[in-house]
Amino acid sequence: MVFKCQEDSFLKQFKTKVVSSEFATLDWTSPQGEVQKLKGFQVVCEDTILFPEGGGQPCDYGTLGGFPVRNVQRKGTTAVHFVESPTSFEQDSEVLQQLDFPRRLDHMQQHSGQHLITALFDREFKYDTTSWSLGSSASYIQLSTPHLISRESLDLIERQANDLIREGREVSVVLVDPEVAQEFQDARAPRGLPKDHEGLARVVRIAGIESNMCCGTHVTNLSQLQCIKLLCAEKVKTNVLVHFVVGERVLQKLGEVFQREQQLTQALKGGPGQHLELVQKLQQNVKGSRKYFVQLLKDFATAEAERLEDLPKKERPKYFALHRRDGIEVDFINTFLRLAPAEGILYFLTVSEGVAAGSSAKGHLVLRGDPELVEKLGPQFVELLEGKGNGKEGSFQGKINNLARLQDCQDLLEAQFKPKKIVEAPAAAPPANGAELDKEE
Repeated sequence: MVFKCQEDSFLKQFKTKVVSSEFATLDWTSPQGEVQKLKGFQVVCEDTILFPEGGGQPCDYGTLGGFPVRNVQRKGTTAVHFVESPTSFEQDSEVLQQLDFPRRLDHMQQHSGQHLITALFDREFKYDTTSWSLGSSASYIQLSTPHLISRESLDLIERQANDLIREGREVSVVLVDPEVAQEFQDARAPRGLPKDHEGLARVVRIAGIESNMCCGTHVTNLSQLQCIKLLCAEKVKTNVLVHFVVGERVLQKLGEVFQREQQLTQALKGGPGQHLELVQKLQQNVKGSRKYFVQLLKDFATAEAERLEDLPKKERPKYFALHRRDGIEVDFINTFLRLAPAEGILYFLTVSEGVAAGSSAKGHLVLRGDPELVEKLGPQFVELLEGKGNGKEGSFQGKINNLARLQDCQDLLEAQFKPKKIVEAPAAAPPANGAELDKEE
């Protein structure tokens, strides 16, 4: 079946009759990315201007009888609309369908643009398009080639596409019989007809460029695409993805880029022509500061280790804890343990990226000392700090994700070395008759 939306892609409202309506629920993702459990009805109409998802094109949104349509899916020759409505729709009742046209126009521009880009890559380089994706902000086609496409090649295809847009080439839809080879021979059909297809096949033709079998909605003239921008080419295994934007998305992308350029100008204290130079200088400064900071940490670790080493053995503590929250610098721990006394002290050391003790920042933990204590306390510490770790022969290491309970680890450590109280037995009570106890010689 060819739906009304496929006959006239610019039709914004349409009256039709309800065939069936059944209660249903839908897990729907809002434009803000929130997943909601919606209650409503699966409604089938005699016809529809709301495109059901297919051919790589998302479904349309709109309203049916004044209630929002959140999803449209094709099942055989019917389109099933999920309508977020508190009540069902009566069979044979007349309803008004209204289309979210800005969403439709965006989808038509990207989809027709994809057909044009695909045809030009095939004409110029004989690259087949094996798949495509209509993304929320940018789209891409996957080309069957192991060679990375140069910027010069992208610019060539982009110029040709925009030249054809300025010419205003006609885009038309024809229905052909798949059984008649003469009618079907010039139609590109990379994925063939769907298994449940019935009747005539729908072919989208760009005048003088190509014919492509497709179920999607399209513009009627290339001038309606406005313009095409090929953003970049990306190598993926044995294929290449070409990312692009069409029409209104080009204007949106330009606005985003200009706003980001203004923000960088303000942050870097220099105009767009200086951005690269200023960022490179900033990176060099950060690299130098980082190197200096790491050296300071190592110097601090060395000083702490030497302080312990200089203590007389009788004055050395039974355990030593040290926690740094200025970055995950494992070299700090390694330097300290390499220089600190190796025997008689249990070491509990952590480094993390959190500034506050109660932060949930990630980090690294090392426990070293008496094998029995390390084996006992290590798993308890990583559990408290929401991490994972393992160890052997008196050394335990782990990655941690939350410092909020670091003090609980400290308490466990202190309790382990806290002197145990000696509880004296109570004195014996005197005999009931008042007689004196015999004294031992």
